[in-house]
Amino acid sequence: MAWDRRYGEFVQELLADLGEVRIRPMFGGAGVFSGELMFGLLFEDTLYLRGDDENEPALKAAGARQFVYAPKNGEASPMRYWSLPDTAADDPDEAVAWARGSLAAAARKETGKRN
Repeated sequence: MAWDRRYGEFVQELLADLGEVRIRPMFGGAGVFSGELMFGLLFEDTLYLRGDDENEPALKAAGARQFVYAPKNGEASPMRYWSLPDTAADDPDEAVAWARGSLAAAARKETGKRN
């Protein structure tokens, strides 16, 4: 199982105060979007949030785990997505705060692409 649609619905409810959150299947998991920005990734029963140099230290300090892409016929690659810290799993206010940080990271990455 790559991701569970019911878990996706839970994530949308958890992040409701963020505004519209869309989930789109991709690459065996699902992308989590706000507007056109992909700020998260669902894989199995875990929400991973976009990281960058600005928000990764806080994610690591909160116990987030880095997503590692492991293709069947290749070398595992750590990606800049981090699990939602456990303390935020049932706390919408905390989850939205982490998601806002990830949205900012996604926006910084998108801005960097345009330059």
